[in-house]
Amino acid sequence: MAIDWLATGNPQLPEVYRNLSDREYDERILKAKEQLGHDLVIMGHHYQRDDVIRFADFTGDSLELARIAEKQRDAKAIVFCGVHFMAESADILTEDDQVVILPDMKAGCSMADMADIDDLEEAWEVIQEELGDTVIPVTYVNSTAAIKSFVGRHGGTTCTSTNARKVLEWAFSQKKRVLFLPDQHLGRNTAYAMGIPLEQMAVWNQVDGSWEEVNGPMEDLRVLLWKGHCSVHTKFTVDQIRRVRERDPETKVIVHPECTFDVVQASDCNGSTSYIIKTIGNAPAGSKWAVGTEVNLVQRLAQNHPEQNIQLLSQTMCPCLTMNRIDRPHLLWTLESLVEGEVVNQVAVDPDTTRWSKAALDRMLTLV
Repeated sequence: MAIDWLATGNPQLPEVYRNLSDREYDERILKAKEQLGHDLVIMGHHYQRDDVIRFADFTGDSLELARIAEKQRDAKAIVFCGVHFMAESADILTEDDQVVILPDMKAGCSMADMADIDDLEEAWEVIQEELGDTVIPVTYVNSTAAIKSFVGRHGGTTCTSTNARKVLEWAFSQKKRVLFLPDQHLGRNTAYAMGIPLEQMAVWNQVDGSWEEVNGPMEDLRVLLWKGHCSVHTKFTVDQIRRVRERDPETKVIVHPECTFDVVQASDCNGSTSYIIKTIGNAPAGSKWAVGTEVNLVQRLAQNHPEQNIQLLSQTMCPCLTMNRIDRPHLLWTLESLVEGEVVNQVAVDPDTTRWSKAALDRMLTLV
């Protein structure tokens, strides 16, 4: 199946798409989808805004959507309504003759950007000098293709918030220690739940190239945490949990493991986005929940489960600002460009990076 669209780079949103009415956006998006037919598949991440996700052919978390994209063999174009690393994963898993498009190339991920490949190469040299060949790298899928590729080349693998424990169990069967990036909180929370004490963890500060939170001999370390975090999930606090319980002791607190250690420990339960959705979906009518995750998802849960009392744990909005850069103007622009035979905002991973990133992903997939 040959691509007959012409890639035109990553230009800025044309002015003609900026000031349409809601009705015009919706009607033209639907018309473009109809014109493109089976050549197009739109992926929508759980954190995506409602006025965009309603046009998605599939919804899910980042890896789930990338794996769905892998199965869309008849589609010429995969439009990923999410952030940049998610589109990279989709490009890694799809065929060479398919194009993956991110409607707004500025839709990045602050957490993924905290792990730079040059910083990782330097850190790895220090780690090898200080700890020898005792460390295996593991990266959260919320990372760039360059980081996934590094992990793949060094015998490591990727993980999701759902399977992080299973992946770490495998990693410890390979080496004494794990370097976990880019989210220190998921790594810490998962390792602690496995019975690894905080004293056997340390944080690598990539900004000044030094260790933090070292509370014992280096030889005793088992988990090396990259100093990265999610800007959304670190906004939730123990004080917010305390206030919720003071207002209504019957309200249960459920949070994502990207939250800080003290918040996870203070919550009633914690788990991945899929876990949160499933737990609330299976809860009885009348249940009360304070949810510590991205606001678009929390609002959607409340809409889908009116029989329950569902609120955001924080009293202020906690949107993923980069995810929210994907809006109807950018979606319409990319779709109408495809109709006209042009590809804008294509995400393409080079062959060598794809090879080793896929090696890391494939190792994970053999475990789940």
